[in-house]
Formats: sequence, structure tokens, C-alpha cells
Amino acid sequence: MVLVQVGKLQTGDQLMEDVFTHKGNKLFHKGKILTERDIEVLKAFMVVDVIVDRSASRKVDSYTEQETRMPRRAKIVSRMESELESDISKQDENDSAATKQGKSGKSETIQQQSVVRHGYTGGNKVFEYYYDQLFQVTKQVFNIVGEVDNESIAVLRQALETIIPRMEFMDVLSYIPAKMKTSDHIYHKAIMVSLTAYIIATWAKLPRHDLMPIALSGLLHDIGNMAIDPGILNKPGSLTPEEMEIVKKHTIIGYNRLKNVPVINEGVKLAALQHHEREDGSGYPLGLKGNKIHIYSKVVAVADIFYAMTRASRYKGASALYVVLEQLHQDSFGKLDPTIVQPFIYNNTQHQLGYTVRLNDGSVGKIVYTDHANPTRPWVNIKGKIINLAMERHLHIAEIISRKVE
Repeated sequence: MVLVQVGKLQTGDQLMEDVFTHKGNKLFHKGKILTERDIEVLKAFMVVDVIVDRSASRKVDSYTEQETRMPRRAKIVSRMESELESDISKQDENDSAATKQGKSGKSETIQQQSVVRHGYTGGNKVFEYYYDQLFQVTKQVFNIVGEVDNESIAVLRQALETIIPRMEFMDVLSYIPAKMKTSDHIYHKAIMVSLTAYIIATWAKLPRHDLMPIALSGLLHDIGNMAIDPGILNKPGSLTPEEMEIVKKHTIIGYNRLKNVPVINEGVKLAALQHHEREDGSGYPLGLKGNKIHIYSKVVAVADIFYAMTRASRYKGASALYVVLEQLHQDSFGKLDPTIVQPFIYNNTQHQLGYTVRLNDGSVGKIVYTDHANPTRPWVNIKGKIINLAMERHLHIAEIISRKVE
């Protein structure tokens, strides 16, 4: 028995457990042998993965089995990744040769260019390849006039299922796409909020079957902005009250574009409507409170705020990670769901012992202790003096200078 993502199911796989819809209705019984149509039904109902038995599902000779278990699309993907890795290896060899011939300064530059926080150059290129594929699909779907159709959602979901396993190669939370045009910001934001929402939901230990719908919620949350005047959305400064009321309509417009699409569940649709609602009822468009806000909307809200604060725009600079986490921490007391925010803060801060940081007064030091009660305010060693940021409230971490732990 194996747990298999729906996108990787094969005809002839035998279900080893009953499969239910998100509303709790039984979709397929245990023991069912899956057909191509059955697999499409599973995708339509946003089922993420199922437990199947492949050993007894069909009798085939070795050649047929090899062809069946490696679909043509998978072969193309594997070949593409192999070619990418081959190109990268050649580039690494060239870099290595250049390093031997060059000066020590050049050697350091090459090394810095080929190593990142959570991966390596080859993995980065694979991630960026799939990011570009998702970008192209997102742009096409967002520009559909009127309601989104089932086929478009299926294409988006497939692109998401492809890129998510590649996130391990990239520090997604700090990733900034190359050559990002202002006119394409809405599509890039959709993707980054989507991937961030998936990470947040994973860290919050939400059920596995909710992870992909939450990622889709992030991808579609701002689709209503396609109907808002770009001059208002991209205005380099504060909006007037009248302009703000126009912008707020994107939540209702987005929900209306999705509400009649049968292959996405209600949570995905409500995320488009509710991602600006707040726990204390201070949000919009309906002023909902607490448990009246769908869990998908709560996750997307945190991802949306995190993206907006950590990325520079025409009228403001990007905020440092700890400044953003501090704001999220404060907002978890009334505005954002603490069960969503706290795991996100914890996972962003628990591995940062030894990091070199700059405080807002300009002093530089290393993080030596993280207080779980105050995760955004660790202890910092500055020239032998320990600064407890939980006690020194006028100070905060303004920048992470180096993630290298010595």
C-alpha cells in the first residue's frame, strides 16, 4: 500500500480506503479499481491523495508495466530536469575552472552565486522553471472574461501540484522573481501568496487534504482585482476614501467569478471574499468575526500580509523579516488567528541561532538565544554584551546580515 497524490494515480490502482468529499460524502468505496474517469472525478473534487494498492491491481508484462508506471508527461518532466541538471553541472565545471585561474575574490563571488539558504543552483533553476510555467497559466486564467471554468481550474491545480514539491530547493518566503514587471505584479503576488499559504497551512498542521485547496485559495484570492482600475491599484501613494471603497469591491467581484465553479470547494471561493476579514470584525467586506471566517481565508490573510510587508512597492520599502513577524505577532491578539500565526512565527525563528543581525540602532551582533515566549525578540550578543530584546523594547532586529552560523 502506498499514499499517492491524485495527480500521480494510474488506471488500475485499487483504493485501500473509502474516499470522501470535503463535505463528508462518500465518493468511492474501498476496493474500487480506478479508471481514467475515476481519477478525473477525484481531481474535480479536489482530493489531494489516496491510499492505493498497486501490487495486485493489474497483471502486465514487464515492458507494459514500465510504460504504464512512467506516463509520457512524467518522462518529459524527468528529461527536462535531467537536462537542467546537466547544464548546471557544466556551468559548475566552468565556474570551478574559472575559480582556479582567478583571484581569491572571484572564487568567493562564484561560491556565493552557487549556494542559497535552502538549496543549490540546480534546484533553483528547476524551481524557477516551474514558477514560470505557473506564472504563464495564472496570467491566462486571470485574463478570462467572466466566470472561471472547470478546465482553467484543473490547469492551475496541475501547475501548483508540479511546483510545490520543488519548493524545497528555494527559500520561498524571501524569493523575488527575476525581471518582475509592474504590470505583472498581480500574477506574481498570487503565486507567492499561494506558496506562502501552503507553507503556513503545513506549519499549522492543518489536514493534508486542505493543503492543496489552501494553495489554490492563495492563487485565486485577488482575482477580483482584475476588474479594478490599474491606475488605482498601482497608485504611488495613499488612496482616497472613494478609491479605497472601489478597491474593497475586489473581494465580492472575485467571489462572484468563482462561486459557480463546481470543481473548487466553498473554502476556496470564500477565501476570495473573506481574506480581508479580521477576527475582531474590523475587516471587510462583511465585518465577520472569529469562527464566521473560513479557515482558508484566515491562512490566506496571513500570507497576504506577509507578502505585502516583505516586498517593496512604488510607495514603500520592504520590511525586514523580524519587523513583519513582530507585526503578525501583535495582530494575533485580536485581528489574526493565533493558531495560524504562532506556528508561522515559530518556524521562522527557531533555526536562527548564530545569525548575524543588525538592530534598529545600527549595532551588529549574533542571535544567541530564542525565547519561545517572545520568538520575535531573541537575545543578541553585541561585542560581548547580551541584549534581551524582550526587555529592551525600544530595540528590534532591523536586518539579517548573514545566515552563516560560525
